[in-house]
Amino acid sequence: MLDAIQGSAGLTLGLAFCLGLLVGSFLNVVILRLPPWLEWQWRRDSRELLELPEPYEPAPPGIVVQSSACPKCGHKLAAWENIPVLSYLLLRGRCRGCGGGISIQYPAVELVTGLLFAACAWRFGFSLEALAAIMFTGMLVAMSGIDLRTTLLPDQLTLPLMWIGLGLSTVTLFVSPSQAIFGAMAGYLSLWSVYKLFKLLTGKEGMGYGDFKLLAALGAWCGASGILPIVLMSSFIGAIVGSIWIAWRGADRATPIPFGPYLAAAGWVQLMWGPQLLQAYRDWSGLN
Repeated sequence: MLDAIQGSAGLTLGLAFCLGLLVGSFLNVVILRLPPWLEWQWRRDSRELLELPEPYEPAPPGIVVQSSACPKCGHKLAAWENIPVLSYLLLRGRCRGCGGGISIQYPAVELVTGLLFAACAWRFGFSLEALAAIMFTGMLVAMSGIDLRTTLLPDQLTLPLMWIGLGLSTVTLFVSPSQAIFGAMAGYLSLWSVYKLFKLLTGKEGMGYGDFKLLAALGAWCGASGILPIVLMSSFIGAIVGSIWIAWRGADRATPIPFGPYLAAAGWVQLMWGPQLLQAYRDWSGLN
């Protein structure tokens, strides 16, 4: 079976795409349920620290145990209503219980995750690098979705991503241990320095600590040499997309815009094609 998969690029891509659809369905649960769960924990811990009375506050739905349901009417989804992308099409974007609209986020996250997983398989083939890149991709999709919805980048995702990257460097899967360690340090300190300087000059906070930790994680995967390309790519993409978003929504320029998705996109591109992009730039600029 493994030999057949390894010998067929089309089969490898197809399996990676199907895996991405399934994982994307789970990532939707993470994106929607993790922030309320964390906020509930923070409130509980704060009351305990301040020795305040403990009011009855039921825990929000867990990520794994509770089955999926319509957020509007509570209709429990049958198995056939949980098929990635296909169920959305069969239901025509409507809940079978109340007829309310189903967010386009569900099929979008599933489809994007499937395509990104297939891209990892196409780039690295049937290999340990592909498996690691798929895990890297899934965590970035989850973080991007949460940041877009809540402007939060939870430690429960950023820190494990960093430690996994450091751990994989011990077998030099993508970068060496020294590159991973210095990458994590450079990633965190670079944005932390910008944050401190911006706050010193304006008295405002330009970004959150979650961005520092995410860039540290990306540095652990891509190495210190990948930090500058990631920052440049994310800033360029963020400036363009952010300007379009502000113009479209008619928002004020002081409106906070999540930076995590742009860091994630740039980090993904750097892990996948960083050396090739650098070589292309050298060829174009005549630096060779």
